[in-house]
Amino acid sequence: MTEASDAARVDRTLKARHRAMWALGDYQSVASHVIPQLGAVLVKECGVQRGDRVLDIAAGSGNAAIPAALAGADVVASDLTPELLEIGRHLATVRGATLEWREADAEHLPFADGEFDVVMSCVGIMFAPHHRPAAEEMLRVCRAGGTVGLINWTPQGFVGRMFATMKPYAPPPPPGAQPPPLWGDEEHVHELLGDAVTDVDASRRTVRVDRFTGPTDFREFFKACYGPTVAVYRAVADEPDRVAELDAALDALAAEHTVDGVMEWEYLLLTAHRRS
Repeated sequence: MTEASDAARVDRTLKARHRAMWALGDYQSVASHVIPQLGAVLVKECGVQRGDRVLDIAAGSGNAAIPAALAGADVVASDLTPELLEIGRHLATVRGATLEWREADAEHLPFADGEFDVVMSCVGIMFAPHHRPAAEEMLRVCRAGGTVGLINWTPQGFVGRMFATMKPYAPPPPPGAQPPPLWGDEEHVHELLGDAVTDVDASRRTVRVDRFTGPTDFREFFKACYGPTVAVYRAVADEPDRVAELDAALDALAAEHTVDGVMEWEYLLLTAHRRS
């Protein structure tokens, strides 16, 4: 009993840290101005139709959930961070979309077995610290024959390499937590989904990013807006030499991935059907 209580307390503390991290900065600016097209891509590839019951896990401010609702689906957008859900509610109103917003942990979803026709996540579920429980929950709430759809940053792509660049400057992850970009590794995702799915279709694609005037512009934008980057810089704020090192490392990475003012960020797109 004590072990179970201790484990629950540790999990609550970890999730509180994640919730606070994603409330830092201005993630909506990232979603709307840097990768605005990704959500619509996932909705299309999942074949979302009018009347479908759709769950968007780790929906943030609705980058995929709002396009799904505009397609006529009955959508629930779930996320651990209420601040992002509140922004999403406002954006949905502006765009004329009607959907439900629910605060929820991807590893402990408050939904019934087989409740949804489509369960999707656009660079969201990958940040749940424990991959297997998150995958099991995603599969549990999808009906037999329903669609699972994912877009996740790859380890080898720009965002995956950005996380690797920031790792030496970040506090050590808690025991058992797994790196987010593993969700962009096809073999890892196949292992997570196992025999529970069929008709798996996976491909690597890139999203064009032309928002930044150069590496310094990229770095300053992410330092101000992207929760994980904001958190890493806060962790070394009292060490000017390390801040300068991280600045230089992110500038070099951005320069390496920029050609004629354009960056191509690689992601894994995967769709499958829940086995009957």
